[in-house]
Amino acid sequence: MSGAESEAPMGPGTAAVWAGEEGPLPWGSVTVPIVNSVTFSYDDVDGWLDVALGKSEGFIYSRNTNPTVHAFEEKMRVLEGGEAATSFSTGMAAISNTLFALLSPGDRVVSVLDSYGGTLKLFTDFLPRFGVEAVLRDTYDQEGIERAIREGKCSLLYLETPTNPTLKVLDLARLAAAGREAGATVVVDNTFATPINQRPLELGAHLVVHSATKFLNGHSDAMGGVLVGDRALVEKVFHFREINGASLHPASAYFLVRGLKTLELRVARQNENALALARFLEKRPEVESVNYPGLESHPRHDIARTQMRGFGGMLSFSLSGGMEAVKAFLPRLRLAHRAASLGSVGTLVGPPGTTSHVEVPIEERAAAGIPEGLIRVSVGIENASDILADFRQALTTG
Repeated sequence: MSGAESEAPMGPGTAAVWAGEEGPLPWGSVTVPIVNSVTFSYDDVDGWLDVALGKSEGFIYSRNTNPTVHAFEEKMRVLEGGEAATSFSTGMAAISNTLFALLSPGDRVVSVLDSYGGTLKLFTDFLPRFGVEAVLRDTYDQEGIERAIREGKCSLLYLETPTNPTLKVLDLARLAAAGREAGATVVVDNTFATPINQRPLELGAHLVVHSATKFLNGHSDAMGGVLVGDRALVEKVFHFREINGASLHPASAYFLVRGLKTLELRVARQNENALALARFLEKRPEVESVNYPGLESHPRHDIARTQMRGFGGMLSFSLSGGMEAVKAFLPRLRLAHRAASLGSVGTLVGPPGTTSHVEVPIEERAAAGIPEGLIRVSVGIENASDILADFRQALTTG
C-alpha cells in the first residue's frame, strides 16, 4: 500500500510518467521492473519486524505488497490526489473488497440504479445475504437520493459517474456533501472518467475506485483494480484485501504502470473522438438517442461541464428497431471490435446484454432504463475520420 509523502505538485501527464519512480531503479533501469519474487529476505530480525509493523518501508510477501505493484499504486495516488492507495486483481475485486471491508451487518448503503451490472449484483444479491441493506434510487432523482441518505443511518454512499452504460451524470459535490453530513463514507467509481477528466476526491468523496483494466491500462492486456483516498479507510480495505488474497500480480502491475504513462495523451484523443462520434450519431435518422455528457442535449451537460475536465471516451446510443437492429448493425462495423470491456486504444462496441449488464436479467435492465436497442461504445484513439466512416457505412448498409 502506498502513502503520501511531502511532494511538489505535478501535472497529470508528468505524474503519470514519474510518480512512484523517484530514486534510482535497480541496475540503472529506466522502467520499473517486474519483481516476481514471492518473498523478500532480511539480514536481521529487527529490520524485518520494523517492516512487518509498518515502522519502516519495505516488502515482505507479495500477497501484501510488492515493488512493481507499489509503483502503480503510487502513480494512482498522485493522479487522484489521495492520501493512500491500494490495488487489487480486478476492478470487481476493488469494488467488492471495498464494500465488504467497510460494511457490517445492519449497515445501510445508498446507491443508484444505473451502477455497472456487477456492482448492481453486489447490492441486490450479495450484500443483503450478509445483513447489509442496499437502497437504490433513480439516478436522476437527486432529491430522492438525498432523502435516502437522510432517512435511517446511511453507512456508505456509492456513486458512479458517468454511469455504465447510460452515461448519466451525478452531481458529485452536492451528493458527497449530503453523504458527509449524514456521516456516510462516500465512494465514487471513476472508471469512465479517469483522473484526467474528473477527480472525485476534490469534490468531496472519501474514496475513489477504478477498474484499472480499462482506461488506466488502455491496451486490453492486463487486469487490475485500485482504491485511492483517505488513509485510514484505504488501510482498512488493504488489510481486508491482504487476507482476502485478491492481490494485483506484479506482471499486471507492470502493464498498468506502462499504460499510465500515456494516459493523458490517450484520454485527450478519446475525448475528442467520442464527442465527434456522438455529434455524428445524434444527426442520424437510424438513431433514436445518444448518451454522451459532452452533448449540449445531455440532461446533465451543465453539471458535467462543472465537474469534468473532459467528457470521456465512452458513449451509448439506441437504434430504432431494438435488438434486431443491433444484431444487424454490429457485424457491419469493420474497425470496431465487437467485444466486452472498454478503455482500450481500439474502439470496442457491444450491447449491455453482452457487456456491462450480462449478469442482469432483461427485466431488470429495462427497469434500469437500459433498452435492448442500446449499444455501448468505447471510442479508441484511431483517426476520428476513420471511426466516423466506419459507423457511417455500417448504418447506411442496412
